[in-house]
Amino acid sequence: MKEPYLSKQNTAGISLIEILVVITIFAVLGVIVSSSLILTIQGTKKSEALIRVRENVNYSLGVIERNIRNASSIVDCTNADTTKITYLNQNGVVSSFSCINAGGANSYIASGSARLTSDAISIVNCSFTCSASVDLSNPPLVTIDILARDAVSSGVQSSSVNAQTKIYLRN
Repeated sequence: MKEPYLSKQNTAGISLIEILVVITIFAVLGVIVSSSLILTIQGTKKSEALIRVRENVNYSLGVIERNIRNASSIVDCTNADTTKITYLNQNGVVSSFSCINAGGANSYIASGSARLTSDAISIVNCSFTCSASVDLSNPPLVTIDILARDAVSSGVQSSSVNAQTKIYLRN
């Protein structure tokens, strides 16, 4: 009896092409997930930087507004030095707010000699402008412009805030 021809054997296995296709699919998925994760982390850091700068600027403006609004008078309303404003507080004591080293390293906003902004932010531009009224019935107007940026982060993750406010003295 003749041996029958061996029929095609059912070989179970994976071909090289199938393995390469699967590896390619996983590689593409890995790149997509990694880039999405990196973008999320960068967005979070940018949000944290923006919050840090905004909190510092808002705190500083709050202190400045409260003190200037309740001031008895502005000592010098000639705008000779727009980085500083000197006023008489409600108790008649001379006080001031100033922008220290604006645009440079270690810049901050100061109340007298006390620091109002933290080391985590840098003051890029800052000015105090006083507008005296022509008649004595209206109090002086003080305009404050502040541009601050995050000093901790850099590049895409950095953030800056521009704030402006106008304050009329009550007295």
